[in-house]
Amino acid sequence: MKNFQADFIMIKALEDGVNVIGLTRGSDTRFHHSEKLDNGEVMIAQFTEHTSAIKIRGRAEISTSFGEMQSGD
Repeated sequence: MKNFQADFIMIKALEDGVNVIGLTRGSDTRFHHSEKLDNGEVMIAQFTEHTSAIKIRGRAEISTSFGEMQSGD
């Protein structure tokens, strides 16, 4: 197992049905996990040796160590 500090992100749904999808690391990028959040629900996610990207569909507030942003229209 690699020794590294994994980054966390916070996702707060601003509507029902926000999808949070984890994508794998490596030569073949694949979906490996998904969650559906309803309005007001919060999820804390972490980048790991298996998760290289997180895709968010729907209106959500996203907080990272790099700043805050909103997804969706």
